[in-house]
Amino acid sequence: MGKSMQPLLKRCKALGINPVVMGYTKQSKRKGKEVRKKKSGYGLQLAEKQKVRFIYGLLEKQFKLTFEKANRMKGKTGENLITLLERRLDNMVFRMRFASTRKQARQLVNHGHILVNGEKVTIPSYLVKAGDVIEIKEGSKNFVIIKESLKEFTKSGVMPWLEVDPDAMKGTVKALPLRSEVTDLADINEQLIVEFYSR
Repeated sequence: MGKSMQPLLKRCKALGINPVVMGYTKQSKRKGKEVRKKKSGYGLQLAEKQKVRFIYGLLEKQFKLTFEKANRMKGKTGENLITLLERRLDNMVFRMRFASTRKQARQLVNHGHILVNGEKVTIPSYLVKAGDVIEIKEGSKNFVIIKESLKEFTKSGVMPWLEVDPDAMKGTVKALPLRSEVTDLADINEQLIVEFYSR
């Protein structure tokens, strides 16, 4: 599997993403010289696709497959795409504050620490449904990284489509996320991604 070795803050700056969206609070101390070039239509579309791909941590092939699935669904393709990305199990683990980053959430899923409706699921791209119960496996509840991440729950809570019991380390997907509810991606224009793949 491909792996990006570029420093996260550098990549965030290049794509114009606030590191907080990625689960990081650290800010870069460097004052680099900014050279702004006017982007072409294609350049804007590509940049938007790269932003969303980077935020959710997907490779190009995975992202394109998700887009194609969104395109086959009823409704607006761009909104369907964001909904599908939000429904990924690794993203839900991150949104429920069981992990401080999506990368950390993906690792928890891969290593078998997450249960969905009482069954162990080790596939980060697993799509959760409304009513699904996601919880930390009993033997993993003492993990320091999970306890540290859950401290954020008390500060900022969770997204409106989720319900979390931090003491039980269990959460319920109350409903499927709507594009308008994904407030931390408010500056993303998913229509540019649709245009990119429709060329």
